[in-house]
Amino acid sequence: MFNRSFHNLFIESMIVGATLLAGTSAYAEDRNLVTTGTQANIPTAIAQTPKIPAIDSDVTIPQTNKMSQVTSVSQFSDVQPGDWAFQALQSLVERYGCIAGYPNSTYRGNRAITRYEFAAGLNACLSRINELIATATSDLVSKEDLTTVQRLQEEFTAELATLRGRVDNLESRTAELEANQFSTTTKLSAEAIFVITNAFQGSVNGDNTVFQDRVRLVFKTSFTARDTLNTRLTAGNTTTLQLPGGSAEGLQTFNLAPSNNQVAVDWLSYYFPVGSKIDAYIGAVNGVYFDFVRTLSPYLDSATGGGRALTEFASSSPIYRIGGGAGGGFNYRLSDQLILSLGYLAGDHASPQPDSGFFNGQYSAFGQIAWNPNKNSGIGLTYVNAYQNRGAIFDLGSGFTLVGTQQANTPFDRMITNSYGVEAFYKFSPRFAVNGFFGYTNAKNLAGSGSADIWYYALGLAFPDLGKQGNLGGILVGAEPYRGGNPAPANDLSLHIEGFYKYQLTDNIAITPGVIWITAPAQNNDNQDAVIGTVRTTFTF
Repeated sequence: MFNRSFHNLFIESMIVGATLLAGTSAYAEDRNLVTTGTQANIPTAIAQTPKIPAIDSDVTIPQTNKMSQVTSVSQFSDVQPGDWAFQALQSLVERYGCIAGYPNSTYRGNRAITRYEFAAGLNACLSRINELIATATSDLVSKEDLTTVQRLQEEFTAELATLRGRVDNLESRTAELEANQFSTTTKLSAEAIFVITNAFQGSVNGDNTVFQDRVRLVFKTSFTARDTLNTRLTAGNTTTLQLPGGSAEGLQTFNLAPSNNQVAVDWLSYYFPVGSKIDAYIGAVNGVYFDFVRTLSPYLDSATGGGRALTEFASSSPIYRIGGGAGGGFNYRLSDQLILSLGYLAGDHASPQPDSGFFNGQYSAFGQIAWNPNKNSGIGLTYVNAYQNRGAIFDLGSGFTLVGTQQANTPFDRMITNSYGVEAFYKFSPRFAVNGFFGYTNAKNLAGSGSADIWYYALGLAFPDLGKQGNLGGILVGAEPYRGGNPAPANDLSLHIEGFYKYQLTDNIAITPGVIWITAPAQNNDNQDAVIGTVRTTFTF
Protein backbone atom coordinates (compact mmCIF):
# COMPACT_ATOMS: atom_id res chain seq x y z
CA MET A 1 0.00 0.00 0.00
CA PHE A 2 1.37 3.38 -1.00
CA ASN A 3 0.09 6.10 1.36
CA ARG A 4 2.72 7.42 3.84
CA SER A 5 5.56 4.94 3.12
CA PHE A 6 5.81 5.73 -0.58
CA HIS A 7 5.30 9.44 -0.01
CA ASN A 8 8.02 9.69 2.68
CA LEU A 9 10.54 7.66 0.73
CA PHE A 10 9.91 9.67 -2.43
CA ILE A 11 10.28 13.01 -0.66
CA GLU A 12 13.35 11.93 1.33
CA SER A 13 15.03 10.66 -1.83
CA MET A 14 14.40 14.03 -3.49
CA ILE A 15 15.84 15.89 -0.50
CA VAL A 16 18.94 13.65 -0.31
CA GLY A 17 19.67 14.11 -3.99
CA ALA A 18 19.09 17.87 -3.86
CA THR A 19 21.30 18.22 -0.81
CA LEU A 20 24.14 16.35 -2.50
CA LEU A 21 23.89 18.53 -5.59
CA ALA A 22 23.65 21.69 -3.52
CA GLY A 23 26.71 20.71 -1.51
CA THR A 24 28.68 20.06 -4.70
CA SER A 25 27.86 23.39 -6.30
CA ALA A 26 28.36 25.32 -3.08
CA TYR A 27 31.82 23.81 -2.71
CA ALA A 28 32.74 25.09 -6.13
CA GLU A 29 31.76 28.58 -5.02
CA ASP A 30 33.17 28.94 -1.51
CA ARG A 31 33.98 25.45 -0.09
CA ASN A 32 31.11 25.77 2.43
CA LEU A 33 27.64 24.27 2.23
CA VAL A 34 25.15 27.15 2.40
CA THR A 35 21.66 26.11 3.46
CA THR A 36 18.56 27.71 4.88
CA GLY A 37 16.07 26.94 7.60
CA THR A 38 16.89 24.36 10.24
CA GLN A 39 20.14 23.34 8.53
CA ALA A 40 21.68 26.79 8.33
CA ASN A 41 24.56 25.96 10.63
CA ILE A 42 25.29 22.43 9.45
CA PRO A 43 29.06 21.80 9.21
CA THR A 44 30.15 20.04 6.05
CA ALA A 45 33.45 18.31 5.30
CA ILE A 46 34.41 18.25 1.63
CA ALA A 47 37.12 15.77 0.64
CA GLN A 48 40.05 17.36 -1.15
CA THR A 49 42.32 15.81 -3.77
CA PRO A 50 43.81 12.66 -2.21
CA LYS A 51 47.49 12.77 -1.43
CA ILE A 52 49.99 10.57 0.29
CA PRO A 53 50.91 11.89 3.74
CA ALA A 54 54.55 12.70 4.33
CA ILE A 55 54.92 14.61 7.58
CA ASP A 56 52.54 14.75 10.53
CA SER A 57 49.70 13.05 8.73
CA ASP A 58 46.91 11.10 10.41
CA VAL A 59 45.36 9.85 7.17
CA THR A 60 44.51 6.15 7.10
CA ILE A 61 43.92 4.62 3.69
CA PRO A 62 40.98 2.14 3.76
CA GLN A 63 41.59 -1.37 2.57
CA THR A 64 38.46 -1.44 0.46
CA ASN A 65 35.57 0.74 -0.62
CA LYS A 66 33.12 -2.14 -1.00
CA MET A 67 29.82 -1.33 0.73
CA SER A 68 27.47 -3.72 2.52
CA GLN A 69 23.82 -3.44 3.53
CA VAL A 70 22.93 -2.64 7.13
CA THR A 71 19.60 -2.97 8.91
CA SER A 72 20.01 -0.47 11.74
CA VAL A 73 21.65 2.93 11.99
CA SER A 74 23.19 1.79 15.29
CA GLN A 75 25.48 -0.47 13.25
CA PHE A 76 27.39 2.63 12.10
CA SER A 77 30.17 3.34 14.61
CA ASP A 78 30.65 6.91 13.33
CA VAL A 79 26.98 8.02 13.40
CA GLN A 80 25.71 9.58 16.61
CA PRO A 81 22.14 10.51 17.62
CA GLY A 82 23.25 14.15 17.84
CA ASP A 83 24.31 14.30 14.18
CA TRP A 84 22.14 16.64 12.10
CA ALA A 85 21.25 13.95 9.52
CA PHE A 86 20.62 11.17 12.06
CA GLN A 87 16.85 11.02 11.66
CA ALA A 88 16.98 11.08 7.88
CA LEU A 89 19.62 8.36 7.84
CA GLN A 90 17.69 6.29 10.39
CA SER A 91 14.58 6.47 8.23
CA LEU A 92 16.38 5.49 5.03
CA VAL A 93 18.20 2.59 6.72
CA GLU A 94 15.59 1.13 9.06
CA ARG A 95 12.31 1.94 7.31
CA TYR A 96 13.30 1.54 3.68
CA GLY A 97 16.59 -0.43 3.72
CA CYS A 98 18.13 1.50 0.83
CA ILE A 99 21.33 2.90 2.38
CA ALA A 100 24.52 0.84 2.69
CA GLY A 101 27.65 1.24 4.77
CA TYR A 102 31.23 -0.03 4.71
CA PRO A 103 32.38 -3.44 5.98
CA ASN A 104 34.17 -1.87 8.95
CA SER A 105 30.81 -0.56 10.30
CA THR A 106 31.34 3.06 9.25
CA TYR A 107 29.14 5.34 7.21
CA ARG A 108 31.76 8.10 6.54
CA GLY A 109 29.19 10.85 6.36
CA ASN A 110 31.80 13.62 6.25
CA ARG A 111 33.47 12.62 3.00
CA ALA A 112 32.39 13.17 -0.58
CA ILE A 113 30.75 10.27 -2.42
CA THR A 114 31.78 8.99 -5.81
CA ARG A 115 29.38 8.90 -8.75
CA TYR A 116 29.29 5.11 -8.42
CA GLU A 117 28.30 5.32 -4.75
CA PHE A 118 25.61 7.89 -5.50
CA ALA A 119 24.24 5.72 -8.30
CA ALA A 120 24.19 2.66 -6.04
CA GLY A 121 22.31 4.48 -3.26
CA LEU A 122 19.83 6.10 -5.63
CA ASN A 123 19.20 2.79 -7.39
CA ALA A 124 18.48 1.10 -4.06
CA CYS A 125 15.92 3.78 -3.15
CA LEU A 126 14.26 3.65 -6.58
CA SER A 127 14.10 -0.14 -6.37
CA ARG A 128 12.36 0.21 -3.04
CA ILE A 129 9.87 2.65 -4.61
CA ASN A 130 9.14 0.16 -7.38
CA GLU A 131 8.65 -2.57 -4.80
CA LEU A 132 6.13 -0.46 -2.89
CA ILE A 133 4.29 0.36 -6.09
CA ALA A 134 4.20 -3.31 -7.15
CA THR A 135 2.80 -4.48 -3.81
CA ALA A 136 0.23 -1.71 -3.45
CA THR A 137 -3.38 -2.90 -3.66
CA SER A 138 -5.32 0.34 -3.34
CA ASP A 139 -4.97 4.07 -3.04
CA LEU A 140 -1.73 3.99 -5.05
CA VAL A 141 -1.57 7.75 -5.15
CA SER A 142 -3.89 9.74 -2.97
CA LYS A 143 -5.07 13.27 -3.64
CA GLU A 144 -3.39 14.33 -0.40
CA ASP A 145 -0.03 13.00 -1.63
CA LEU A 146 -0.34 14.82 -4.94
CA THR A 147 -1.25 18.04 -3.14
CA THR A 148 1.79 17.70 -0.87
CA VAL A 149 4.13 17.13 -3.80
CA GLN A 150 2.65 20.10 -5.68
CA ARG A 151 3.02 22.31 -2.59
CA LEU A 152 6.66 21.29 -2.14
CA GLN A 153 7.37 21.96 -5.79
CA GLU A 154 5.86 25.44 -5.56
CA GLU A 155 7.58 26.19 -2.25
CA PHE A 156 11.03 25.31 -3.58
CA THR A 157 10.63 26.77 -7.07
CA ALA A 158 13.13 29.56 -6.44
CA GLU A 159 15.67 27.25 -4.82
CA LEU A 160 15.40 24.71 -7.62
CA ALA A 161 15.86 27.42 -10.23
CA THR A 162 18.90 28.74 -8.38
CA LEU A 163 20.29 25.23 -8.10
CA ARG A 164 19.88 24.64 -11.82
CA GLY A 165 21.67 27.92 -12.55
CA ARG A 166 24.54 27.08 -10.23
CA VAL A 167 24.91 23.61 -11.76
CA ASP A 168 24.94 25.10 -15.27
CA ASN A 169 27.55 27.65 -14.15
CA LEU A 170 29.63 24.90 -12.53
CA GLU A 171 29.54 22.80 -15.69
CA SER A 172 30.64 25.79 -17.76
CA ARG A 173 33.51 26.62 -15.41
CA THR A 174 34.58 22.98 -15.23
CA ALA A 175 34.66 22.73 -19.01
CA GLU A 176 36.80 25.88 -19.20
CA LEU A 177 39.22 24.57 -16.58
CA GLU A 178 39.54 21.22 -18.34
CA ALA A 179 40.22 22.95 -21.65
CA ASN A 180 42.93 25.21 -20.19
CA GLN A 181 44.40 23.11 -17.39
CA PHE A 182 48.15 22.81 -17.01
CA SER A 183 48.02 19.03 -16.85
CA THR A 184 45.54 16.29 -16.05
CA THR A 185 47.98 14.70 -13.62
CA THR A 186 50.19 17.56 -12.37
CA LYS A 187 49.59 20.57 -10.13
CA LEU A 188 51.96 23.52 -9.84
CA SER A 189 52.68 25.30 -6.56
CA ALA A 190 55.26 27.98 -5.91
CA GLU A 191 57.00 29.89 -3.16
CA ALA A 192 59.02 33.09 -3.44
CA ILE A 193 60.96 34.49 -0.48
CA PHE A 194 62.40 38.00 -0.25
CA VAL A 195 64.67 38.61 2.74
CA ILE A 196 66.32 41.67 4.23
CA THR A 197 68.89 40.55 6.80
CA ASN A 198 71.91 41.90 8.67
CA ALA A 199 74.40 40.58 11.20
CA PHE A 200 74.63 43.63 13.40
CA GLN A 201 77.59 42.08 15.18
CA GLY A 202 79.59 38.86 15.28
CA SER A 203 79.82 38.10 11.55
CA VAL A 204 83.27 37.72 9.98
CA ASN A 205 82.13 38.66 6.46
CA GLY A 206 80.73 42.11 7.22
CA ASP A 207 77.68 43.71 8.77
CA ASN A 208 76.08 45.28 5.69
CA THR A 209 72.35 44.96 5.22
CA VAL A 210 71.64 42.59 2.33
CA PHE A 211 68.61 41.78 0.20
CA GLN A 212 68.36 38.13 -0.88
CA ASP A 213 65.79 35.88 -2.52
CA ARG A 214 64.84 32.28 -3.12
CA VAL A 215 62.21 30.95 -5.55
CA ARG A 216 60.81 27.42 -5.70
CA LEU A 217 58.46 25.84 -8.23
CA VAL A 218 57.04 22.46 -7.26
CA PHE A 219 55.32 20.13 -9.72
CA LYS A 220 53.13 17.58 -7.91
CA THR A 221 52.13 14.68 -10.11
CA SER A 222 49.77 11.85 -9.23
CA PHE A 223 49.26 8.73 -11.32
CA THR A 224 46.83 6.81 -9.11
CA ALA A 225 45.27 9.62 -7.00
CA ARG A 226 47.02 8.06 -3.99
CA ASP A 227 50.65 8.76 -4.93
CA THR A 228 52.66 11.98 -5.36
CA LEU A 229 55.75 12.67 -7.45
CA ASN A 230 57.45 15.94 -6.41
CA THR A 231 59.78 17.76 -8.79
CA ARG A 232 61.14 21.06 -7.49
CA LEU A 233 63.07 23.78 -9.30
CA THR A 234 64.94 26.25 -7.09
CA ALA A 235 66.87 29.44 -7.72
CA GLY A 236 68.27 32.08 -5.37
CA ASN A 237 71.07 34.53 -4.60
CA THR A 238 71.50 33.79 -0.91
CA THR A 239 74.87 34.24 0.80
CA THR A 240 75.51 32.71 4.21
CA LEU A 241 76.52 34.93 7.10
CA GLN A 242 79.78 33.52 8.44
CA LEU A 243 80.49 33.27 12.16
CA PRO A 244 83.94 32.80 13.75
CA GLY A 245 85.64 29.44 13.44
CA GLY A 246 83.58 28.28 10.49
CA SER A 247 80.50 27.87 12.67
CA ALA A 248 77.15 27.17 10.95
CA GLU A 249 75.17 28.47 13.93
CA GLY A 250 72.27 30.71 13.00
CA LEU A 251 71.93 29.42 9.43
CA GLN A 252 68.51 30.46 8.12
CA THR A 253 66.15 28.19 6.17
CA PHE A 254 66.15 30.36 3.03
CA ASN A 255 69.93 29.85 2.72
CA LEU A 256 69.29 26.42 1.22
CA ALA A 257 69.34 27.49 -2.43
CA PRO A 258 71.68 27.59 -5.43
CA SER A 259 73.82 30.73 -5.68
CA ASN A 260 73.77 33.47 -8.34
CA ASN A 261 70.11 32.75 -9.16
CA GLN A 262 71.01 29.60 -11.05
CA VAL A 263 68.12 27.19 -11.55
CA ALA A 264 68.55 23.64 -10.28
CA VAL A 265 66.41 20.59 -9.63
CA ASP A 266 67.04 20.37 -5.89
CA TRP A 267 64.32 17.89 -4.92
CA LEU A 268 62.88 14.83 -6.63
CA SER A 269 60.82 12.46 -4.52
CA TYR A 270 57.99 9.96 -4.83
CA TYR A 271 55.40 9.02 -2.19
CA PHE A 272 53.12 6.02 -2.58
CA PRO A 273 51.11 3.65 -0.37
CA VAL A 274 51.85 -0.01 0.14
CA GLY A 275 48.67 -1.61 1.36
CA SER A 276 46.66 0.21 3.98
CA LYS A 277 49.32 0.72 6.67
CA ILE A 278 52.54 1.72 4.88
CA ASP A 279 53.41 5.05 3.24
CA ALA A 280 56.59 4.62 1.23
CA TYR A 281 59.06 7.29 0.10
CA ILE A 282 61.80 7.39 -2.55
CA GLY A 283 64.20 10.34 -2.69
CA ALA A 284 66.25 10.60 -5.87
CA VAL A 285 67.66 14.14 -5.54
CA ASN A 286 68.57 15.63 -2.15
CA GLY A 287 66.42 13.21 -0.18
CA VAL A 288 66.21 14.02 3.53
CA TYR A 289 64.51 12.33 6.45
CA PHE A 290 62.21 15.17 7.38
CA ASP A 291 60.64 14.80 3.93
CA PHE A 292 58.62 11.88 5.26
CA VAL A 293 59.36 11.45 8.97
CA ARG A 294 57.40 13.18 11.71
CA THR A 295 59.71 15.70 13.37
CA LEU A 296 57.28 16.33 16.25
CA SER A 297 57.69 20.08 15.91
CA PRO A 298 54.30 20.92 14.39
CA TYR A 299 54.43 24.72 14.46
CA LEU A 300 58.13 25.53 14.06
CA ASP A 301 59.10 22.97 11.42
CA SER A 302 59.75 24.78 8.12
CA ALA A 303 60.10 21.62 6.01
CA THR A 304 56.83 22.57 4.29
CA GLY A 305 58.20 25.96 3.24
CA GLY A 306 59.57 29.28 4.43
CA GLY A 307 56.71 30.33 6.64
CA ARG A 308 57.71 29.17 10.15
CA ALA A 309 60.94 29.29 12.17
CA LEU A 310 63.79 31.43 10.85
CA THR A 311 66.67 28.97 11.26
CA GLU A 312 67.38 25.34 10.49
CA PHE A 313 68.11 24.68 14.16
CA ALA A 314 64.80 26.10 15.40
CA SER A 315 62.81 24.09 12.85
CA SER A 316 63.45 20.65 14.34
CA SER A 317 66.12 18.50 15.95
CA PRO A 318 69.51 18.38 14.17
CA ILE A 319 69.29 14.58 14.21
CA TYR A 320 67.05 14.81 11.12
CA ARG A 321 69.91 16.54 9.28
CA ILE A 322 72.42 13.70 9.65
CA GLY A 323 72.93 12.27 6.19
CA GLY A 324 70.97 12.67 2.98
CA GLY A 325 71.13 12.06 -0.74
CA ALA A 326 69.30 9.26 -2.58
CA GLY A 327 67.45 6.38 -1.02
CA GLY A 328 64.10 5.78 0.59
CA GLY A 329 62.08 4.89 3.61
CA PHE A 330 58.60 4.26 4.87
CA ASN A 331 56.18 4.99 7.69
CA TYR A 332 54.39 1.94 9.09
CA ARG A 333 51.25 2.57 11.13
CA LEU A 334 51.40 0.08 13.99
CA SER A 335 48.18 1.69 15.25
CA ASP A 336 46.35 4.98 14.95
CA GLN A 337 48.73 6.47 17.55
CA LEU A 338 51.99 4.62 16.88
CA ILE A 339 54.15 5.02 13.75
CA LEU A 340 57.43 3.27 12.95
CA SER A 341 59.70 5.07 10.45
CA LEU A 342 62.74 3.50 8.76
CA GLY A 343 65.00 4.92 6.06
CA TYR A 344 68.33 4.72 4.24
CA LEU A 345 70.03 7.56 2.32
CA ALA A 346 73.39 7.63 0.52
CA GLY A 347 75.35 10.82 -0.09
CA ASP A 348 77.73 9.33 -2.70
CA HIS A 349 75.03 7.39 -4.52
CA ALA A 350 75.92 8.64 -8.04
CA SER A 351 79.70 8.20 -7.87
CA PRO A 352 81.32 4.93 -9.07
CA GLN A 353 84.66 5.85 -7.47
CA PRO A 354 86.18 3.75 -4.66
CA ASP A 355 84.71 4.42 -1.22
CA SER A 356 81.58 5.79 -2.93
CA GLY A 357 78.40 4.47 -4.47
CA PHE A 358 75.02 3.68 -2.98
CA PHE A 359 76.27 1.17 -0.41
CA ASN A 360 80.06 1.72 -0.13
CA GLY A 361 80.16 5.48 0.37
CA GLN A 362 78.71 8.02 2.75
CA TYR A 363 75.36 6.80 4.11
CA SER A 364 72.90 7.12 6.98
CA ALA A 365 70.41 4.58 8.33
CA PHE A 366 67.44 5.98 10.22
CA GLY A 367 64.88 4.60 12.65
CA GLN A 368 62.16 6.29 14.70
CA ILE A 369 59.14 5.32 16.74
CA ALA A 370 56.61 8.14 17.21
CA TRP A 371 53.66 8.02 19.56
CA ASN A 372 50.79 10.49 19.22
CA PRO A 373 48.18 9.62 21.86
CA ASN A 374 46.05 12.46 20.47
CA LYS A 375 46.33 15.46 18.17
CA ASN A 376 47.62 17.64 21.00
CA SER A 377 50.73 15.71 22.00
CA GLY A 378 53.44 13.43 20.72
CA ILE A 379 56.82 11.98 21.52
CA GLY A 380 59.44 10.32 19.36
CA LEU A 381 62.57 8.22 19.90
CA THR A 382 65.10 8.45 17.06
CA TYR A 383 68.30 6.63 16.12
CA VAL A 384 70.70 7.29 13.21
CA ASN A 385 73.77 5.31 12.22
CA ALA A 386 75.96 7.09 9.66
CA TYR A 387 79.30 6.95 7.90
CA GLN A 388 81.02 10.21 6.89
CA ASN A 389 84.05 10.23 4.65
CA ARG A 390 83.86 13.91 3.75
CA GLY A 391 82.03 17.03 4.84
CA ALA A 392 80.23 17.44 8.14
CA ILE A 393 77.94 15.37 10.33
CA PHE A 394 74.90 17.65 10.08
CA ASP A 395 74.99 18.36 6.35
CA LEU A 396 72.10 16.45 4.74
CA GLY A 397 74.76 14.48 2.88
CA SER A 398 75.81 17.50 0.83
CA GLY A 399 78.99 18.59 2.63
CA PHE A 400 77.31 21.94 3.44
CA THR A 401 77.06 22.36 7.22
CA LEU A 402 73.56 23.34 8.39
CA VAL A 403 73.72 23.51 12.18
CA GLY A 404 76.31 23.51 14.95
CA THR A 405 79.90 24.44 15.52
CA GLN A 406 82.86 23.35 13.41
CA GLN A 407 84.25 21.30 16.30
CA ALA A 408 81.00 19.31 16.46
CA ASN A 409 80.62 18.78 12.71
CA THR A 410 84.14 17.74 11.74
CA PRO A 411 85.87 16.12 14.69
CA PHE A 412 87.53 13.60 12.29
CA ASP A 413 88.03 13.14 8.54
CA ARG A 414 86.45 9.66 8.41
CA MET A 415 84.07 8.50 11.09
CA ILE A 416 81.14 6.34 12.09
CA THR A 417 78.47 8.13 14.11
CA ASN A 418 75.69 6.80 16.29
CA SER A 419 73.04 9.37 17.22
CA TYR A 420 70.18 9.16 19.69
CA GLY A 421 67.37 11.67 20.09
CA VAL A 422 64.08 12.29 21.82
CA GLU A 423 61.56 14.83 20.52
CA ALA A 424 58.20 15.90 21.96
CA PHE A 425 55.46 18.50 21.74
CA TYR A 426 52.33 19.39 23.69
CA LYS A 427 49.54 21.77 22.69
CA PHE A 428 48.14 23.34 25.84
CA SER A 429 45.50 25.14 23.80
CA PRO A 430 44.84 26.08 20.17
CA ARG A 431 46.92 29.21 20.83
CA PHE A 432 49.85 27.85 22.81
CA ALA A 433 52.17 24.89 22.25
CA VAL A 434 55.52 23.73 23.57
CA ASN A 435 58.02 21.54 21.76
CA GLY A 436 61.54 20.42 22.53
CA PHE A 437 64.26 17.96 21.68
CA PHE A 438 67.43 16.46 23.11
CA GLY A 439 70.11 14.68 21.12
CA TYR A 440 73.49 13.01 21.53
CA THR A 441 75.93 11.87 18.82
CA ASN A 442 79.03 9.75 19.34
CA ALA A 443 81.61 9.98 16.54
CA LYS A 444 84.28 7.28 16.25
CA ASN A 445 87.51 8.10 14.39
CA LEU A 446 88.17 5.64 11.51
CA ALA A 447 91.48 7.22 10.50
CA GLY A 448 93.01 6.76 13.94
CA SER A 449 91.91 6.42 17.53
CA GLY A 450 89.57 8.38 19.71
CA SER A 451 85.95 9.49 19.67
CA ALA A 452 83.94 12.67 20.16
CA ASP A 453 80.74 13.43 22.05
CA ILE A 454 78.33 15.91 20.46
CA TRP A 455 75.28 17.34 22.25
CA TYR A 456 72.27 19.44 21.17
CA TYR A 457 68.97 20.44 22.76
CA ALA A 458 66.31 23.15 22.69
CA LEU A 459 62.93 24.24 24.05
CA GLY A 460 60.50 26.14 21.81
CA LEU A 461 57.26 28.01 22.47
CA ALA A 462 54.71 28.57 19.70
CA PHE A 463 51.76 30.98 19.71
CA PRO A 464 49.45 30.17 16.78
CA ASP A 465 46.94 32.80 15.61
CA LEU A 466 48.64 35.47 17.72
CA GLY A 467 46.85 38.71 16.87
CA LYS A 468 44.70 37.15 14.15
CA GLN A 469 44.10 33.83 12.46
CA GLY A 470 47.08 32.58 10.48
CA ASN A 471 49.71 34.48 12.47
CA LEU A 472 52.42 32.69 14.43
CA GLY A 473 54.74 33.80 17.18
CA GLY A 474 57.72 31.72 18.22
CA ILE A 475 60.53 31.71 20.79
CA LEU A 476 63.30 29.10 21.01
CA VAL A 477 66.27 28.70 23.34
CA GLY A 478 68.82 25.91 23.03
CA ALA A 479 72.29 24.77 22.14
CA GLU A 480 73.21 23.90 18.56
CA PRO A 481 75.43 20.82 18.17
CA TYR A 482 78.62 21.34 20.15
CA ARG A 483 81.48 19.06 21.06
CA GLY A 484 81.93 18.04 24.66
CA GLY A 485 85.25 17.16 26.27
CA ASN A 486 88.11 19.48 25.51
CA PRO A 487 88.25 20.46 21.81
CA ALA A 488 90.40 23.37 20.66
CA PRO A 489 90.31 26.32 20.75
CA ALA A 490 87.93 26.38 23.74
CA ASN A 491 85.00 24.53 25.22
CA ASP A 492 82.54 27.24 26.18
CA LEU A 493 78.81 26.71 25.78
CA SER A 494 77.23 28.47 22.83
CA LEU A 495 73.51 29.27 23.12
CA HIS A 496 71.00 29.87 20.34
CA ILE A 497 68.17 32.30 21.18
CA GLU A 498 65.57 33.05 18.51
CA GLY A 499 62.33 34.99 18.35
CA PHE A 500 60.06 35.65 15.37
CA TYR A 501 56.54 36.74 14.50
CA LYS A 502 54.87 35.67 11.27
CA TYR A 503 52.15 38.09 10.20
CA GLN A 504 49.77 36.59 7.65
CA LEU A 505 49.05 39.63 5.51
CA THR A 506 46.84 37.70 3.07
CA ASP A 507 46.21 34.05 2.31
CA ASN A 508 49.26 34.11 0.03
CA ILE A 509 51.60 36.67 1.65
CA ALA A 510 53.31 36.43 5.05
CA ILE A 511 55.83 38.82 6.62
CA THR A 512 58.13 37.43 9.32
CA PRO A 513 60.45 39.72 11.28
CA GLY A 514 62.78 38.10 13.81
CA VAL A 515 66.04 38.18 15.74
CA ILE A 516 68.69 35.45 16.16
CA TRP A 517 71.21 35.75 19.01
CA ILE A 518 74.20 33.37 19.21
CA THR A 519 76.32 33.56 22.35
CA ALA A 520 79.98 32.47 22.34
CA PRO A 521 80.09 31.43 18.64
CA ALA A 522 82.36 28.46 17.90
CA GLN A 523 82.22 27.49 21.60
CA ASN A 524 84.48 30.41 22.54
CA ASN A 525 83.53 33.21 24.91
CA ASP A 526 86.30 35.32 23.41
CA ASN A 527 84.25 35.61 20.22
CA GLN A 528 81.74 38.44 20.05
CA ASP A 529 78.11 37.37 20.29
CA ALA A 530 76.35 37.27 16.94
CA VAL A 531 73.09 39.22 16.59
CA ILE A 532 71.21 38.75 13.32
CA GLY A 533 68.08 40.65 12.35
CA THR A 534 65.79 39.44 9.55
CA VAL A 535 62.61 40.50 7.79
CA ARG A 536 61.35 37.68 5.57
CA THR A 537 58.45 38.03 3.13
CA THR A 538 56.99 34.80 1.77
CA PHE A 539 54.70 34.56 -1.26
CA THR A 540 52.92 31.27 -1.90
CA PHE A 541 50.66 30.37 -4.79
